[in-house]
Amino acid sequence: MDIEVKKKRFLKGIIPVPGDKSISHRAVMIGSIAEGITEIENFLLGEDCISTINCMKNLGVDIELKGTNVKVHGKGLYLNKSEKILDVGNSGTTIRLLMGILAGQKFETTLTGDDSIKRRPMGRVITPLSMMGAKIVAKEGNFAPLTVFGNKLKGIYYKMPIASAQVKSSIMLASLYADDKTTIEEPYPSRNHTELMFSSFGAKVDVNGTKITCYPGYKLHGQRVIVPGDISSAAYFIVAATLVPNSEVTIKNVNVNLTRTGIIDVIKEMGGDIVLTNERTINNEKVADITVKTSRLKGIEIGGSLIPRLIDEIPVIAVAAVFAEGKTVIKDAEELKVKESNRINTITSELKKMGAKIFETEDGMIIEGTGFLRGNTVESYNDHRIAMSLWVAGLIAEGETKIKNAECVNISYPDFYKTFDML
Repeated sequence: MDIEVKKKRFLKGIIPVPGDKSISHRAVMIGSIAEGITEIENFLLGEDCISTINCMKNLGVDIELKGTNVKVHGKGLYLNKSEKILDVGNSGTTIRLLMGILAGQKFETTLTGDDSIKRRPMGRVITPLSMMGAKIVAKEGNFAPLTVFGNKLKGIYYKMPIASAQVKSSIMLASLYADDKTTIEEPYPSRNHTELMFSSFGAKVDVNGTKITCYPGYKLHGQRVIVPGDISSAAYFIVAATLVPNSEVTIKNVNVNLTRTGIIDVIKEMGGDIVLTNERTINNEKVADITVKTSRLKGIEIGGSLIPRLIDEIPVIAVAAVFAEGKTVIKDAEELKVKESNRINTITSELKKMGAKIFETEDGMIIEGTGFLRGNTVESYNDHRIAMSLWVAGLIAEGETKIKNAECVNISYPDFYKTFDML
């Protein structure tokens, strides 16, 4: 499906955004291996999170879905062997976290996904799980499809070469089946939803700086989980309201966990007018309403420990940088190359088509703030983050922009275009 977007004169309104994707995935998985019932409210009905539900159902978990409410009848740590190959669709979170759970089971399971998943690196998860005693056989180069042979696991000390919440979470889930404690050391803190959820479900976790220690032998108990709005989805409205003239947008009930608020820090540093109100804590997660007004931005340098806190938002930050005064440099973001698309390459090539002065580097990009884009036909590469970023670019570009394969937003935000129409 192709979609057309035209320049907007202003954006005003109060909107919700869908439930946090990371928390929705984890609530279903952890609820499945807990004892008792887990009730999840405001679950994200994106394709990725539905893939997680379908995989857990195939492993014998009874899951009821009514609108955005999910009831998970937990089976405890040990699941049933699936009669079929588990298909994770486009979801990197599903395949990587599930590998951690499957590593400690008493059966083998084969996992596969779409063409994008089959190109994404799995060695980063296979290596630590293998150190714990798991046996995983993957396609040459450590790609899916792959088979996890459940085994008795041992606790390890693992120093992660990159900060990755998916890798960390996979090891943490496997640690529940280990014979002793497991300690993970990150180079920088990545999103910590698994640590917070482990604690609320009854697991024992110690966090000391960038070290996380998990202790086996603690039963997980079903919980009520209220999923806050996803800041990665809010990011497109934050940037759009900053750039479109005469705008003021309030986004309600957004997750503002400090490991996720890099987008807010960056837009503020660039000169963006962002205010957080109604701050509170729900299920160990910080939540707030975010109000954004049109602002004059300036170029900055983005890198280091900030990158894991905004990795998914970099494509839309690149759009903001086109309209910032001066130069913006994004570095230390090699991780973008192994997302649903090579996001360094894809956002650079498509914004260039729209007239941006943007240059690809080995670990990021350099953007000269020209303050101008012109409408063109651009490609999403079936990457939801690229499609949504190009939509924001189209709102401020001269003329009309056509985005090809724009339906890929269904992966994380099925009502994305409809929500913008509300403003």
